[in-house]
Amino acid sequence: MSESAPKTPRRFPLALDKMQPAKPSSRGEVLRPQRHLHMAAADAARQAAPSGLGLDSAGVRQRMVQRLKQEGLSDERVLQALAKVPRHQFVDTALAIQAYEDTSLPIGHGQTISKPSVVGRMIELLFAGQGARQRGELGRVLEIGTGCGYQAAVLAELGRQVVSIERLKSLHDKAALNLASMRGNKIRLIYGDGRLGHAPLAPYDSLVAAAGGEDIPPAWLAQLAPGGRLVAPMAAPGGRGQVLVVVDHVVEEGRSHFVRSTQEAVQFVPLKSGVM
Repeated sequence: MSESAPKTPRRFPLALDKMQPAKPSSRGEVLRPQRHLHMAAADAARQAAPSGLGLDSAGVRQRMVQRLKQEGLSDERVLQALAKVPRHQFVDTALAIQAYEDTSLPIGHGQTISKPSVVGRMIELLFAGQGARQRGELGRVLEIGTGCGYQAAVLAELGRQVVSIERLKSLHDKAALNLASMRGNKIRLIYGDGRLGHAPLAPYDSLVAAAGGEDIPPAWLAQLAPGGRLVAPMAAPGGRGQVLVVVDHVVEEGRSHFVRSTQEAVQFVPLKSGVM
């Protein structure tokens, strides 16, 4: 009769009396699948615009301005304003490293922050208007399409007051947060339909739009002060693409009329009615 094979000790499950107590962690920490709520709250409180990447320095903005100057932007007032406003604070953290490239960046809801070169060009065109030339500043400005608030911040460096309208509530709220530390009394944000302008504070010496439609809304012309200038993207003749359109409210011999001219091709989001 053959001998039976030796039994293999049972390894699992062990009886309770066979289990050894776990050794404490050398670091004395308790591992948790989730952090305490107060730690998460502290992390959220520490969230801020990126720093330590050179984005906070005046030098990185100055390099952007030098590139724009080489590409043809020539108004020193506009260049200085672009050099002063920290564009990286107006874009999402993940895109901040691209903030000082001459590119548009998404800000959510199908909208973008315009290229610095386009912002500079449109404001430069405003400065070429008769009233702005005489004053040396943009006066009271109406901006159609606040977006993230970047252009409003630049305009505030160059005008007496900026009234900025945004039809998307989420972007209106985002701009209010972005501008909270810098707007003071110079920037007034309005949640409303940009096609209607903002009659209570009219007339405006300068009007600039960040969205393009088929033609200039009548309300914008009605709210443009004598000697004022409007710059907006509109459908190009023939309906192919968009161009920048400049409208001057000219007063001659006691009579006022509007003079319209067409500038270079651009590409902006569509101008829409209503609020969301």
